[in-house]
Amino acid sequence: MIKFLHTRIRVSKPAESIDFYKKVGFELGQQKTSPQGNELAFMNLPGNEHFLELTYSPDYKVAVPEDLMHTCVGVPDIIHYCAKLEDQGIEIWPDGWRSKFSSGDRKMAFITDPDGYEVEILETR
Repeated sequence: MIKFLHTRIRVSKPAESIDFYKKVGFELGQQKTSPQGNELAFMNLPGNEHFLELTYSPDYKVAVPEDLMHTCVGVPDIIHYCAKLEDQGIEIWPDGWRSKFSSGDRKMAFITDPDGYEVEILETR
């Protein structure tokens, strides 16, 4: 059986990205430097095998074209989760998300990391 193991994204400010993803709920695993000189930080969500590899390359300019790539996390209570992120200074969209989530079956929000990558948030009850 083939397993999906990880996703790598390039970041421009490793410390800011690590802090952002910690607020999302990731834990910082191993950090190391690759043989090519890239700084690597492995971010894990408890209970998941798949992890997020943050890669900083000094000679690489990070440019994130809109809608090229995003990550997604599932949470049991999207209102509680988004409120917690908002309390930590992370902007949630769509605007007026609290009132939009008070009705309807599909609850979906987005946040944006320091380099412009979108993180989709879905309620997974």
